[in-house]
Amino acid sequence: MYLNKALIIGNLTRDPELKALPSGSKLASFSLATNRSFKDKDGNRQDTTEYHNIVAFGRLGELCAQYLKKGSQAYVEGRLQTRSWDAGDGSKKYRTEIIADNVQFGSRAPGAGSASGTPASTEKSETAPSGGEAPGDTIEYPQEEINPDDIPF
Repeated sequence: MYLNKALIIGNLTRDPELKALPSGSKLASFSLATNRSFKDKDGNRQDTTEYHNIVAFGRLGELCAQYLKKGSQAYVEGRLQTRSWDAGDGSKKYRTEIIADNVQFGSRAPGAGSASGTPASTEKSETAPSGGEAPGDTIEYPQEEINPDDIPF
C-alpha cells in the first residue's frame, strides 16, 4: 500500500498566478507559508517558517485565483509531486509541489475584499472589533434560534 498525501494550513505569500495550458485548461500556482515553534536544547523558543509551492488545476485553480489573495489563510489537501528540468547552464533543476485536490479558503487578509471565501457577517460594523482582534478572527453566531423542523434533511 502506498500513500502520497499532503495536508497543510498556511498563509499565502503572494497572489495566485493563473495560467492557461496549451490544452485550454487553467492552473493556478501560489505559495503557502507555515510556521513552527519549538524549544531548542537550551530551552529557548525558536520559530521557523516553511514555504510550500501549490498548484491547482481546472475549476479549482480558477476559484483559487479569484478568491485567494496574499496574506489570506488556506487549507490545502493534495499530493506531493517533484518535477525536474534541464537548466540553461547544463544543470538539472528540481521543484517539489503540492498538487491540490481540495482547497478551503480561510480568514481573509487584512484589507482584502469580502469575496475571500469567508461568509459575510450578519451584522455590518464600520469599525474593527474591540480587543485588537483582526476581522475574521471572531465567530459571530446567529441571533435567532434554529428550528430543527426547518432543516431539509
